[in-house]
Amino acid sequence: MRCLVHYLAHTQVCAIPRQKAIVMMNMGGPSTVSETHDFLKNLFSDGDLIPLPFQRFLAPLIARRRTPQIEKQYSDIGGGSPILRWSQTQGAGMAALLDELNPESAPHKSYIAFRYANPLTDETARQMKQDGVKRAVAFTQYPQYSCSTTGSSLNDVFRKAHAGSFDGIEWSVIDRWGTHPGFIEAVARNVETALAKFSPSTRSDTVILFSAHSLPMSVVNRGDPYILEVSASVSTVMDRLGHSNPYRLVWQSQVGPSAWMGMQTREALTGLARLGKKQVVLVSIAFTSDHIETLYELDLEYAKEAREHGIEVHRAESLNDSPVFIRALADITSQHLRDYSTGKIGPTSIQMGLRCPGCTNATCAQQKTWFSRRGQVVA
Repeated sequence: MRCLVHYLAHTQVCAIPRQKAIVMMNMGGPSTVSETHDFLKNLFSDGDLIPLPFQRFLAPLIARRRTPQIEKQYSDIGGGSPILRWSQTQGAGMAALLDELNPESAPHKSYIAFRYANPLTDETARQMKQDGVKRAVAFTQYPQYSCSTTGSSLNDVFRKAHAGSFDGIEWSVIDRWGTHPGFIEAVARNVETALAKFSPSTRSDTVILFSAHSLPMSVVNRGDPYILEVSASVSTVMDRLGHSNPYRLVWQSQVGPSAWMGMQTREALTGLARLGKKQVVLVSIAFTSDHIETLYELDLEYAKEAREHGIEVHRAESLNDSPVFIRALADITSQHLRDYSTGKIGPTSIQMGLRCPGCTNATCAQQKTWFSRRGQVVA
C-alpha cells in the first residue's frame, strides 16, 4: 500500500528487488548410505557421463550389482557423502560476498542442483519457482568443462526447462573457470600446506601428483575439452608454486571394461615406488570439495597402498570451506554478472558455443542454442 501511495504522490514506481539465483551444478552424492542405490541408478543412466549399450536396461542392473560395495565405502567415510554440506557452505558464503561485491544486483541466493543425488534439478526448479526467481546463473562447480559433467548438467536444466520447470527465467552460464586466479591460489596454498609436512631437507624431492576423474576414451576422442582444461589448471598451479617440485597429472575412478584416459592414479603410485620415489603429495585438481573419490579412493585406497610400497603420502586438503576458494566463487560470479549486465559478454561463452567435432548428441546442440537465447525454449 505504501508503494502505491508513493507512486500516486510522486508518479514513480517503487523498485521491487528481484532475487538473483546462482545455481551451483554438480554431480552430487548420497548424503546417507540408504540413498546409494538411487544415486548409482541415476549415474549409470546418464549417457552423457557413461555411455552404455542398452543403457535403459543395463543401468539398473549395474546399479543394483554395485550398490552393496559402494554402500560399504560410504559407511567407511562416515555414512554418506559430505558434498551437499560443503556445497551449502560454499554457496552461502559466495552469496553473502556477492551482496557486498554487487549490491546493484542484490539480493543473491545460491541453489544446488545435483545431477544424481538430492537435491535434483526438479527439486531445485520447484524451490526457484516458489521464490519467484526471474534471473538465474547456471554456475558449474566443475572447474574444467566436459560434456560428460558440465554438459550433462546443462542438458538436464534444458530438458527440465523444455518441460516447463523453469518458465519465465532469464539464464546465463558460467561454464568453466579452471585457471581463475582465486581457484589456483586456493589449490596452491593447500599444496604448500601438504608439502610442509615433509622434512625441509627432502621437500623438493616430493612428487606432486595431480589426480582428476578420468573419462572414457570414446568421450576424449570425440574432441571433449576436459583433458586440455585439467592440464591447464595443473600448469597454472605449478606456475604459482614456482615449479618447486616434480609433478605429474594422472587419472582416477575408471568404471567398467572400456578404455579410459590414463595412466590411473593407483598405477602411478606403484610406478613411483618402483622408481624409488619416497614422498608424494596427492592433489585433487578437478573436485571442489570432499566426497567419495577423495575420502575413500584417494585416502583409504590409494594412499594406503602407496604407504605399503614405502611412500610417505600426504593429500592436499580439498577446497571445502576455504575462504580463498569461496572468495574465488564470489569473484567469478560478480565479474560475470557485471559483464553480462553491461553487455560485455553474452549469456554463454564463445567456447561453450562450440560443440565437440565428433558430437552427435542432438540435445547438446539444442541446449547450447537455448542458453545462448537466455533460456528461451527451442522448438
